[in-house]
Amino acid sequence: MAKERHFWVYILASQIGGTLYIGVTSNLIRRVNEHREGNVEGFTKAYGVHRLVHFEQFDDVENAIKREKRLKAWNRSWKIRLIEETNPNWIDLYYQIAQP
Repeated sequence: MAKERHFWVYILASQIGGTLYIGVTSNLIRRVNEHREGNVEGFTKAYGVHRLVHFEQFDDVENAIKREKRLKAWNRSWKIRLIEETNPNWIDLYYQIAQP
């Protein structure tokens, strides 16, 4: 039997109400850690965007990519509302998912 695969769409923020970044990955803990450690060159490193404030799980990569593209097309106020529906204080969720 094949191992079940999951994919995540995630939103990182620089701070509460700060700069946002949306990405997709098959390994959420590893990917967010790469952003946090500054191992990902580009936008997140340049703007200090490393606080995990929202994530969604998908069972197939196509739907995850569709959701990522849809979220990227949203205006900022919609993205903020999405984050605040489940994480009103913009808590860094990395510590919750990275627990052993």
